[in-house]
Amino acid sequence: MPSLSERLGQGDSILLDGATGTELQRRHVPTPLPLWSAAALINQPDAVRQIHLDYLAAGADILTTNTFRTYRRTLARAGLGDRAQTLTYRAVTLAIQARRDAGLRSSVWIAGSMSPLEDCYAPHLTPSPAECDEEHGEMAQYLAAAGVDIILVETMNTIREAVAAAAAVVRTRLPFMVSFVCGHDRRLLSGETLADAAAAIEPLGPLALMVNCMSTPTILPALQELRAATDRPIGAYANIGHSQPDWGWNFSEDISVEAYGRHARNWLAVGAQIVGGCCGTTPAHIAVLADVIYEHLDMRQHQPVRDRAISTA
Repeated sequence: MPSLSERLGQGDSILLDGATGTELQRRHVPTPLPLWSAAALINQPDAVRQIHLDYLAAGADILTTNTFRTYRRTLARAGLGDRAQTLTYRAVTLAIQARRDAGLRSSVWIAGSMSPLEDCYAPHLTPSPAECDEEHGEMAQYLAAAGVDIILVETMNTIREAVAAAAAVVRTRLPFMVSFVCGHDRRLLSGETLADAAAAIEPLGPLALMVNCMSTPTILPALQELRAATDRPIGAYANIGHSQPDWGWNFSEDISVEAYGRHARNWLAVGAQIVGGCCGTTPAHIAVLADVIYEHLDMRQHQPVRDRAISTA
C-alpha cells in the first residue's frame, strides 16, 4: 500500500472521516462536560467502535481516534488525570479494531487526534509555551506508543500552540497534518493569518495543511487563502450546526447531506486533496463525499469506494 505521503504526492484525493463527539451525542450516548467525547471511552466504548465502522462503510480512508479530549488536563477536571494514557490507548485500539473488523488493515490510516489544550474557540485561553510543549509532548508520545499511523493536529486557533503540537509530533518521527480553525475573516481565531501559520508550520514538514471546525459556507474562502499560502497539499472538513457551551452541539438542517457534497466539490476544485467532516457531520455525509471524490478522480484508475466489502460484525 502506498503511504499517505505518496498518495498525496500523486495528486490523489483522500477521504477523512466525520465527527465523533457530535455523532455520539446524535446516538444518545452521554457526552457530559468536561469529558465530552472521552466519556464514551469509559461508559460505551463499543459505540465509538461502531462509529468508526460506519465511517469505514461510508468509504473513509482515514479514521480519526477519539482522543480529542483524552489529554491529562481535561481528564483531571473530572478527577481522572491519571487515566490519560489508558484512555488514549483505548481510543486508538478501538479505531484499530474497527479497521481490522472491516477487513481494511492495509488500506486505511489511523490518525491520532491532537487538539487545543483548552477551548477550541477561545485562543486567549491557550496555555503557556512550557505547558504546551509538555502536554502536547505527552499526548504525541501516547499516540505513537498506541500505534497510530499518522497524527492529526487539529482545530488549532493560535500559531504558537500549533507549532508546539507539531514539534511534539516531529519528535515521534510519525507523519502528521495540521489543521486550523478560522473566523469569517479567514484568519485564525487568534487574529493571525493563514499565511503566517503556514510559514510557521512548513519547516516542521507536515504532510498537509488544512482548515476545519468552521461553518460549511466559510470553508471555501479560508481554503483559497491557504492555497495561496502554501504549495503543500491542503484539505478541509467543516461543521454543520454550532456549539452550545453549556450542553453540547446544536444540530442544524441548514446544510443537507447533498449540499455538503456540493460544497466539497468546490473545495476539490480549488485544490483540496483531503476532505471530510467535522462537528455535526455523519457517515451519510462521508458517503456523499466518497461519491464526490470518485467523480473527481480518473475513473480509469480508481475503483469506486462503494465497491469495498465492509463487514461490521
